[in-house]
Amino acid sequence: MSPFSLPPWEPHEVSSDTSPIDKILRGDFFCFPFGLNKGIPYVHGDAPNLKWKCIKHRNLESIEMHLPLKCIKGEITKRISLNSNHCAIYQEHFIEGVQGYFNYGHHAILHFPEKGGPYFINVSPFKYGEVCPIPFSNPAVGEYSALKIGAKFKSLAKVALVNGGFTSLHEYPARAGFEDLAMVSSSKNKFAWTAATLDGYVWFSLKNTKTLPSTIFWFTNGGRHQQPWGGRHRNRVGLEEVNTYFDSLYDSRKNPLLNQGISTTRYFSRSTPTTIRLIQAAHQVPTSFGMVTNIVTGKKTSEVFLINKEGLKIKVPLDWSFLQLDS
Repeated sequence: MSPFSLPPWEPHEVSSDTSPIDKILRGDFFCFPFGLNKGIPYVHGDAPNLKWKCIKHRNLESIEMHLPLKCIKGEITKRISLNSNHCAIYQEHFIEGVQGYFNYGHHAILHFPEKGGPYFINVSPFKYGEVCPIPFSNPAVGEYSALKIGAKFKSLAKVALVNGGFTSLHEYPARAGFEDLAMVSSSKNKFAWTAATLDGYVWFSLKNTKTLPSTIFWFTNGGRHQQPWGGRHRNRVGLEEVNTYFDSLYDSRKNPLLNQGISTTRYFSRSTPTTIRLIQAAHQVPTSFGMVTNIVTGKKTSEVFLINKEGLKIKVPLDWSFLQLDS
């Protein structure tokens, strides 16, 4: 099982003015704040662009790293933990010394197989869905989008296209030659999930919606032709667990989804550290399993179940108590 993306370029192949995260675009990274913002030199802030210092590690069990922030006063401690009995990554980010409202999120980037499929994407029930309300791609610099700007949707199965008609966001790869951004925000349940069915296994993430209320889909399938992209970044999708309104701190601070009861920033206090937790996992399934329609917690905190449309339940060993759903 190898779900995460590697870029089709090496860091030394791109221009020196490319942001560090775009040079090494891969796997999953944490951003703080989210997006390209005025007064902050790097897209997605310091967290994915500066070098972290390892302060503690225990063989293949855990690693703890620390980063003093430069563009914002404060610091982040990152802890990644493994369990030898679980095919899962447990991530914690402790944010201290920060004051004010900020957006943030995780950026898991998956690479879908070039052949085979169909492959499926799904999320837990959501109460709000929207395509990026401003142009995400600029044809003047060789970028192209397929989804209708600002289109609202209630189901991933039916999302408006810019040239008319509809498309499904459940199946991928799709819409070759285009780059698009869409977002869904979870229902009132604290426990939420995102899942992708690949070749014989499911990759999924689990979260607490109190800290990560929304999921952004970055559909990146050859729609960017400037460097370093060159139309080569294909069959990939970012499944991003976030607290933001798309990729702007300025817009997120306006609370555009307040009337929907959805937060787009979090208030950070210098006197009170904030913890953000996320689980990412993978588990083998039959090749005929198809799309995940639900993920439920077990009676034991050491298991969850993947469920498909036929009702087949597959038990996955995993510590969902890590999400602190009672807090």
